[in-house]
Amino acid sequence: MNAPQSHRATLLSESAELLSQQAFAGDQMVMRLAASRIAERALPGQFVHVDCGQPMMLRRPLSLMRVDQKQGWVELLYKKVGAGTRLLAERQPGETVSLLGPVGNSFQLHEELSRPLLLGGGVGMPPMLFMASNLRRLKGFKPQVLLASEVPFPFTPEPSSIMIDGMPSSVIATMPLLDDWGVPARLASNQGFPGCFDGFITDLARQWLASLVADERSKVEIFACGPTPMLRAVQELAAEFDLPSQLSVEEYMACAVGGCAGCVVPIRDGDGVAMKRVCVDGPVFAGEQIIF
Repeated sequence: MNAPQSHRATLLSESAELLSQQAFAGDQMVMRLAASRIAERALPGQFVHVDCGQPMMLRRPLSLMRVDQKQGWVELLYKKVGAGTRLLAERQPGETVSLLGPVGNSFQLHEELSRPLLLGGGVGMPPMLFMASNLRRLKGFKPQVLLASEVPFPFTPEPSSIMIDGMPSSVIATMPLLDDWGVPARLASNQGFPGCFDGFITDLARQWLASLVADERSKVEIFACGPTPMLRAVQELAAEFDLPSQLSVEEYMACAVGGCAGCVVPIRDGDGVAMKRVCVDGPVFAGEQIIF
């Protein structure tokens, strides 16, 4: 019971002013909130539990996408898929949104694994952007970001100015913000979007990994967040190349403090299986431990 108590002790409750709310195709929304206390503590991979407003009783877990500690804001990407998120999308700048966070554990970097491969699919893109933002400030790391979506991306893709060895020559689309940061990135989709890889994100990752010499590939660790089928494919990809991975899993949850045990997932624990709570023990787990 120590983990849940420790977790609850780190949670902050913050009344955050809604600074902006942008709508994108595919019922996608990007919300920026003034939440200086949460921003100060937040780490890549963590999330916030958001009060969508009345009459919804239960909060919604949303991954942190961008965090500015100096200006004290956080950004969240979400899709309008149910009553709660549709209610949240109606909130207007100037209103106050109640947040609990930062919730959960975070991705862990290892200095010897200096070529992190970041894979984000759909609403699993935010943790990868948060992580890329931090990695660009760290010496010695050479991140590679791949993002995927089956609806239009929540930004306008543009041709990248950064060359990436091992990428198909026709795959040139990137997220402009990542290009501005100097982080090499490419996009994948099965929808035929211009400049994007035509296929699954793991197929593009496989091509890039296969292009690396053995010494460089040995420095890769895979980090991923996205829908379960994608994470299962990432787990298989990591095993194929004998690479370590850290996966952020998505799960419905009610309390986010480990009390209701409504977000449990099976995890390999030694010779057995343990049911771990995503909000307390996750959302990030070693890829090889997750049982899909």
